[in-house]
Amino acid sequence: MRVIVCVDMEGIGGIFVWEQVTGGNPQYEEGRRLLTEEINAAVRGARKAGATEIVVYDLHGAGGGYSFKSVLLEHADPGAHYVLGGPWMRYTKPLADGCDAVLLVGAHAMAGTKDGVLCHTMSSQSWYNAWINNTLVGESGLCAGICGHWNAPVAFVSGDQATCDEVQTLLGPQVTPVVTKWGIGRFAARCLAPLVTRALIEEKVAEALNPAHLKQLKIYNPQPATLKVQLATPDQANQYRGKIGLEIVDERTVISRGDDFWEAWDHFWPH
Repeated sequence: MRVIVCVDMEGIGGIFVWEQVTGGNPQYEEGRRLLTEEINAAVRGARKAGATEIVVYDLHGAGGGYSFKSVLLEHADPGAHYVLGGPWMRYTKPLADGCDAVLLVGAHAMAGTKDGVLCHTMSSQSWYNAWINNTLVGESGLCAGICGHWNAPVAFVSGDQATCDEVQTLLGPQVTPVVTKWGIGRFAARCLAPLVTRALIEEKVAEALNPAHLKQLKIYNPQPATLKVQLATPDQANQYRGKIGLEIVDERTVISRGDDFWEAWDHFWPH
């Protein structure tokens, strides 16, 4: 069984302020330790379930030279490989080689979510909202759509309550959740102790990858697909002008269309 672990930082238990997820800040090192240990818990759970190949994607843009490099490799479980350095969800070989399930660890809610801890969609400085075929989605939805192109279903999500609700609403109740914290606004949370969170992740990942449960999972790959992005500011539209497959419909809205979601997503990236 092949498993991909897509990891972000804002949904990790014990994290609730930007300083913990921003590279170069003293509190970021605490965030990296919390992140790495939750990844290790997911890897242990996957191995218990019989996973023979586990690939971890670091998808956290920590800023500057720290982006997509938050995993502390010296403390990482040796039972997985680690994809570091980004760009976001562009390394697709593990998906193309075949993936039985995707685990979303440390996921966060989309921009504007009530009680979504550190909620945002992609970069809060460039994107604000995103829609797939008129369904408002966050980063978890974008990730699921990309993985769906290669028939890889999301089996598990960990993050705050708002994020787990968001993922199950989009992908279905068959996605196994672990709630790591409950938001009290955007910058405060009621958290479990890290040891409790890690034990839950390990247990629930193993359950999520049970063969009987895997048969219940659904592929998320809208066909055809439209991706509409509302930008944070009008100047952000300049980077998309003249790109094939993209339509700038007003000063803050860009639309891409494709036969499936990967094609629509692919238009946003340089070639």
